[in-house]
Amino acid sequence: MNFEIAFPTIWANFDANAHMRHTAYNDYAAEVRSRFFASNGFSLTDFAKHNIGPVLFTENTKFYREILIGENIKVNLIFIAASSKFERFKFNHQIIKEDGVISAEIEIYGAWIDLTQRKLTTPPQQMIDIFNDLEKSADFEEIVLKSKPLN
Repeated sequence: MNFEIAFPTIWANFDANAHMRHTAYNDYAAEVRSRFFASNGFSLTDFAKHNIGPVLFTENTKFYREILIGENIKVNLIFIAASSKFERFKFNHQIIKEDGVISAEIEIYGAWIDLTQRKLTTPPQQMIDIFNDLEKSADFEEIVLKSKPLN
């Protein structure tokens, strides 16, 4: 099963139209990614310890149904692609309303950055193990790097 978190929505995430503001969707997806790694033993403190952080190349959001004030949501994380050493990765997130309707989908494409050198890097073994254990989507793809591999 893919990773999923239920969230009570908060008033600050809504706009003058009484529906969730567009950037809040991406904030919830980012929170799910952070909680996913923390729940697998790689917290924000561990990111700092290993001197790495995620960097996004693309974040594509598709909106299907509005979320109104007072509605709560679930947000999942689906592993859809990675390079052979997990230097690059893609996740899909579905924002799901209380009635089970998918409100939005967010696809992100990212990598890892060495926070000192400010260059892309390969993640540490502990994170590679997390990726190896993560369920892959039915249409999972390998990301083939066009340049020389990192590390």
